[in-house]
Amino acid sequence: MATNTTAMASSKAKDSIIFKTVIYIVCTILAILSIAPFLVMLINSTRSTAQIMAHAVSFIPGSQLKNNINLLKTKKTFNALLGMKNSFIISTGVTVLAVYFSSLTAYAIYTYDWKLKKAFFSLVMGIMMLPGTVTMIGFYRACYQFHLVNNRLMLILPAIASPMMVFFMRQYLEGALSLEIVESARIDGAGEFRTFNTIVLPIMKPAMATQAIFAFVGSWNNFFLPMILLNKKESYTMPIMVSLLNGDIYKTEFGCIYLGLSMTALPLIIVYLLLSKYIVSGVALGSVKG
Repeated sequence: MATNTTAMASSKAKDSIIFKTVIYIVCTILAILSIAPFLVMLINSTRSTAQIMAHAVSFIPGSQLKNNINLLKTKKTFNALLGMKNSFIISTGVTVLAVYFSSLTAYAIYTYDWKLKKAFFSLVMGIMMLPGTVTMIGFYRACYQFHLVNNRLMLILPAIASPMMVFFMRQYLEGALSLEIVESARIDGAGEFRTFNTIVLPIMKPAMATQAIFAFVGSWNNFFLPMILLNKKESYTMPIMVSLLNGDIYKTEFGCIYLGLSMTALPLIIVYLLLSKYIVSGVALGSVKG
């Protein structure tokens, strides 16, 4: 009997080791597949156009980085500091408005009981199904009629209504926030905004950080809407400036394009490194209902 028990325990241990080994191998492969495009992009920014055209994928750094930087400086449509400034202002504004007002809306849906609560949440869910391009023509016409074309505010203010983020925040609150805490704060005389800002928001930090990353990255990489609304070079964002590097009809400098892409991706990497520790806890808690 003891021999059988020992054999079963040994078999389970071997299965566990094999399972962990498979998991580690799969995770390693996925990590390599995720990092490889960024690595190729960074390496190609140090290579010449001829080298890139000969071998598009290479993991050996080149020696043309300084030359690519000098070529990039000669491009009249590319101004890294201006592009970074415009993209940072728009992305930061979008992130702050989207995260705060989505959290506030989710808090109202979760905490209060009112007649149209289910209907309102159903409306939010329905809006999630509409692609943004469907409303783009009407949005542009409204901006044009109110003389708001080429105004960065029109890229920031719509972030107040973010249905997907409202849905995520509500799901998070169901698993993380106890209504007894809110009731206790009300009994102690705290106002609704004070309760939300001082009690609820700290509880929602993981979810807010997770959504902040998604909102910032989405806004920073947004090309379609800024390309439609912004028609002055002083208002161009980084994606627009990088796209214009590919518009030279005489010669396309691929090294410059990869260098511009690397400069565009750098702030996103920094934001991710600063907030990445909240992603796992935010997604995990947001998927668990109390």
